[in-house]
Amino acid sequence: MKHVLRIFALAVFLVSQVAVADTFVVEDIRLEGLQRISAGTVFSIMPVKIGDQVDEAALRNSSRALFASGNFDDVQVARDGNVLIMLLSERPSISEINIEGNKAIETEALLQGLKGAGLAEGQVLKRATLEGMRQELQRQYVSQGRYDAEIETEVVEQPRNRVAISIAVSEGDVAKIKHINIVGSEVFKEKDLRDLMEIGTSGWLTWMTGRDKYSKEKLEGDLETIESFYLNQGYARFEVESTQVSINPERDAVFITINLNEGDEYIITDVELSGDLVIAEEELRRFVIVQQGERFSQGRITGTEEFITRRLGDDGYSFAKVSGRPTINNEDKTVSVKFFVDPGKRTYVDRVEFVGNTRTKDEVLRREMRQMEGAPASNARIEQGRIRLDRLGFFREVGVENTPVAGTDDQLNVKYTVEEQPSGSIGASVGYAQGTGLVLGGNLQQNNFWGTGKKVGVGINISEYQRSANFSYVNPYYTEDGVSRGFSVFWRDTDYDKINIARYSTNSFGGAMNFGYPLSETQRLGFSLGYTNLSVKYGDSAVQEIIGSPRALQAAPGSDFSVEIDGVTYLDRYCQVLREQDGYCDEANAQDGLYDLDLLSIPEDGFVDIHGDKYNNFALTGSWVQSTLNRGQMATRGSSQSFALQLAFPGSDVQHYKFTYNAQKYFALGRLFTIRVRGELGYGDGYGDTTELPFYENFYSGGFGSVRGFKANTLGPRATPAQVYAPTLVVGLVPDPEDPTPDEPTLPLVDGIVGSTYVEGVCIDRTDVARCVQTTANNERFGGNVLIEGGVELIFPLPFIKDQRSLRSTLFIDAGNVFSTDCREGSAGCFDVDAGELRYSIGIGLTWISGFGPLTFSLAKPFNEGPFDSPEVFQFSLGQVF
Repeated sequence: MKHVLRIFALAVFLVSQVAVADTFVVEDIRLEGLQRISAGTVFSIMPVKIGDQVDEAALRNSSRALFASGNFDDVQVARDGNVLIMLLSERPSISEINIEGNKAIETEALLQGLKGAGLAEGQVLKRATLEGMRQELQRQYVSQGRYDAEIETEVVEQPRNRVAISIAVSEGDVAKIKHINIVGSEVFKEKDLRDLMEIGTSGWLTWMTGRDKYSKEKLEGDLETIESFYLNQGYARFEVESTQVSINPERDAVFITINLNEGDEYIITDVELSGDLVIAEEELRRFVIVQQGERFSQGRITGTEEFITRRLGDDGYSFAKVSGRPTINNEDKTVSVKFFVDPGKRTYVDRVEFVGNTRTKDEVLRREMRQMEGAPASNARIEQGRIRLDRLGFFREVGVENTPVAGTDDQLNVKYTVEEQPSGSIGASVGYAQGTGLVLGGNLQQNNFWGTGKKVGVGINISEYQRSANFSYVNPYYTEDGVSRGFSVFWRDTDYDKINIARYSTNSFGGAMNFGYPLSETQRLGFSLGYTNLSVKYGDSAVQEIIGSPRALQAAPGSDFSVEIDGVTYLDRYCQVLREQDGYCDEANAQDGLYDLDLLSIPEDGFVDIHGDKYNNFALTGSWVQSTLNRGQMATRGSSQSFALQLAFPGSDVQHYKFTYNAQKYFALGRLFTIRVRGELGYGDGYGDTTELPFYENFYSGGFGSVRGFKANTLGPRATPAQVYAPTLVVGLVPDPEDPTPDEPTLPLVDGIVGSTYVEGVCIDRTDVARCVQTTANNERFGGNVLIEGGVELIFPLPFIKDQRSLRSTLFIDAGNVFSTDCREGSAGCFDVDAGELRYSIGIGLTWISGFGPLTFSLAKPFNEGPFDSPEVFQFSLGQVF
């Protein structure tokens, strides 16, 4: 059809060529060949209208106008009498674009680039544009060092004047840098300059970092880095004269030569402030970091510009301009710097608006603002509002934009744009961690309850060592000044034997009321008043810190040591033998008969002996928190520290206090690495009638968040093993093997401890009694009242991972231990505070905040473990929420 139209147009054109050349009045315009484009579009483009008197020049202009629109491959003009005929051949439209073979550049990015050039589905195909884009794409791959990359395009015709575009990409390999030569470096070593560069030659780690892969953009960035380095070191006339990049014939190796002109070192002789100083010069001088007598530094000049601009912005001069202009004296190698200040007009905030908060109420956002409407605009207060919104945790992203108010030159609107994210969870949880085992639970945690900003939490959890339930509520703005108020209630049943601690369990319930008071943007005070009811359960082999020993074993619960043997109770038999031996028996204290008879030494009382096994405690807790961390999770900059003091005040069954201090700080180490330093201290003790810290409040060390490389809670003191008098239960009297005279009375023995050794012999005189005392195992961890921990971590990015925000990999050294200021004589591994007894480990760790929950792994090697420590090289913690 297309060819028929062209033949027809040519015939009409030849027949009427002479007539077309004459001037005539257009009575009608007829369009031939249109398929997709409407006639109205064509008429709007043509400069000739019905009724116009046209000549050959006018017709040529019409043809050119239609062709210039880009919609037509061919435009022919003909005439039939006074009717103007336009024969048009439309360009095909693009039905689809297919890209294959690309990996280094994402398909979405390529499609966006094509769309920007006018090549997209539904658009008219422009072959010249397609070829231009092919060449540009080729150049992009070359700039990445992929010199053997090939781009092929194919246009496939389809029905109804449409085409499909296929782009086949062969990316090839990135050429590797074999040598970098820096010519002209005399002041600084060539090696030191190469260390500043992001790119470099091959090494033993470049397979991970990709540093040896050439990229034009990276090279340009490195040249700017070297230039900034020289300018900041005083070389005001430094310049990169030229750069040569050569490729070997195989196109897989790159050789780079950089030619420098270092120049001389320049000293600053004078620093001035000029312009409209709306703030006192003495005040602005505080923000000038360029000092007379120092060597020239372009970075300090730029920093001064930024500091003064921010200071002016804090006083409402939002559009202030500050420029530092150095005047270089080549004769004496000095520089004078003058800062010109143009504050502009003082601006005021007309409105503060919020966009995107579909769930959170407007008042929740507005109360975080530090910039008030009608007040002078302050860049610092506006930015502080953005930071406070970001720290709420309700939003995935927070942005702020200042826009001038139309028709004014001194007002602006501040618009905060937020993107909501889930701020709570409801459902079930399952997880596993070394030291705690399987964890099951259900919870409702909502940090933005019904969009009010209040926190509500309900949880029930069951694990191998603990069952618990809790409810909590916090209103962060109980008052308009930011005073928070909340309360919580809980119940817990904990078996400490399951987590590497001595064999005892606790059952507790209680509640607390808490308040928080802001001291500044980064500091906060907290107070809590709570009540706890706690009872301790312990078995027959409870360690001596809990209940004193040696002691006689009770043979049957509730029997008061009166086991019946052939109609005669054990108590009667016991006293019968003692009467025959010593002439008396204290029946009232039969269970403590060993003590009364002084057959063994009287033991030191345990905590339960003195205070019982049930406690009602009232605790007042005060805390102080300071944080400048840049993120709530996986921070990379800033610091934080906290101090808490818990006091069980008079009126509690056991009076004690306990304080903890935590601190951490992050230090940037170049562009890719971060150093984290952390520390934790803890101390507790009793007061009044309580002479020691209750054992259930002890500190423990070892495992994640502590000293990795050791089992959880296994560092520090061991408990003093229990000693139990365990006679073997027999009917009648056991003959003395050394003097089996039937007339010789012997003491019956009772075997009542599960797992104890059978004791043979007689327990008549004081020497033989010791043979009836069983000692339990001595490896039970008991913790202590002093905690010292710390560590240093090198945070580094993982290779081949683009998004590092949910991953953290570290090399670490951990140190710490638990000490006791009241060690018992029989307690193993118990020390008073001694730096020589700190335990150390070194290793590598990985944390991943995945869609399945947090996963944490570590490989660590202790390098000064003690004889009672429990090392553990590999440790992990897994969790999932569904």
